[in-house]
Amino acid sequence: MNATGQSAVFGRRKEPHTVIIARGNEIRHFTIRPWLVAFIGSALAAIAIGYLMATSYLVLRDDLIGATTARQARMQQAYEDRISALRAQVDRITSRQLLDQQLMETKVSELLERQSQLSQRHGRLGPLLERAESEVGTAPAEDPAAASKPDKRAEVTGSIIPPAQNYAVASLSADLGAGDTRPFSLWSTRSDPLPNDSAADRADKLFVSINQSLKSIESDQLTRISTLADNAYKSADAITQALQAGGLPVDSDFGKNDSDAGGPLIPLDSSMMFDSKVKELDEALDALDHLKKEARRLPLTNPAPGHPVTSPFGVRTDPILGTAALHSGMDFRAPIGMAAKVTAPGVVTKAGWNGGYGRMVEVDHGNGFATRYGHLSEIDVTVGEKLDAGAVIGKTGSSGRSTGPHLHYEVRHNGEAIDPLRFLTVGKKVAQYL
Repeated sequence: MNATGQSAVFGRRKEPHTVIIARGNEIRHFTIRPWLVAFIGSALAAIAIGYLMATSYLVLRDDLIGATTARQARMQQAYEDRISALRAQVDRITSRQLLDQQLMETKVSELLERQSQLSQRHGRLGPLLERAESEVGTAPAEDPAAASKPDKRAEVTGSIIPPAQNYAVASLSADLGAGDTRPFSLWSTRSDPLPNDSAADRADKLFVSINQSLKSIESDQLTRISTLADNAYKSADAITQALQAGGLPVDSDFGKNDSDAGGPLIPLDSSMMFDSKVKELDEALDALDHLKKEARRLPLTNPAPGHPVTSPFGVRTDPILGTAALHSGMDFRAPIGMAAKVTAPGVVTKAGWNGGYGRMVEVDHGNGFATRYGHLSEIDVTVGEKLDAGAVIGKTGSSGRSTGPHLHYEVRHNGEAIDPLRFLTVGKKVAQYL
């Protein structure tokens, strides 16, 4: 069977592509396989695509570089802005902490200064209050409502600030060390404790508490001083009124007079108020002390306390002659040998036998006042001797013109006899103030 018959029966045979190259007598041929064609086509396509991409890169490179650079610049700018914001926040926090610390130190300095001022006041008040207590003595009672309140004198004359508050003031710096970063001026003054209270809040409430305590102590000091001054003036007025009612001399220049007042208004701060109150108390005590000294010079005490009066001052029937006669003193029933005591300080001007007085002692008390003690059984003083109130001058008896043992007592002013009852009455009224 020939080739033509085979092709008709089995189909046409595919021959590979052949490239024939003839040059002169030389003939060359190449057989091209399908895979080689595919490879060459793929290579050409890859080269074309690479070319196109390289060309596009070269064309778009500047835009890509610019976009990348801009993106990096934006990222850097955002990073720098974030750093600046954090740095500013740190600066604000640091500034707030410094402000808080400065304000805290200022507050602590103010509190310590006030505490030091109160301590200095205590040094001035100590002797003054002791003098006031001794001078005023059993002065007019204070308000009963005030008596039911706790005694504040321990705060006025004792410790100025409790130890716990001293410790609290000293520890404020430590409390604020880990505290809030808010400015001190924004700290709250809440009185109700909250679970999330910061150290600044606690310090603020501590400042408020200490400040209130210091104000309370200052107020108590001023109240105490004012009360003592008023009591001193009341005692001085009581002594003055008693002496004037008895017709006895009294220096009326001392005392407080509020009837006439005027002048410009000058506001007082706490220190000026304290100094003013202290000055007022000092003046009141001086007035009271002056009046006490004046009253103590007068023969106001009873020469024979507890013994009845057998014969008063004035006109009476003479016990010996039975006729009307002037009795220049008071007679006190007293047994023989009882101690006779002088009724005021003075100097002995007479000590011996004196006619109807029998054994008599006369004591000069100054300002024209003198007292006489007659019918003594014994004299225990000498002329010129200085005596204190209550000093024993002798013993009672019945010497001289007497019908029985008793003490004859006289009060004289510039040599003229005065009813001793006036002095004894005044003495009873002012005894509680002397």
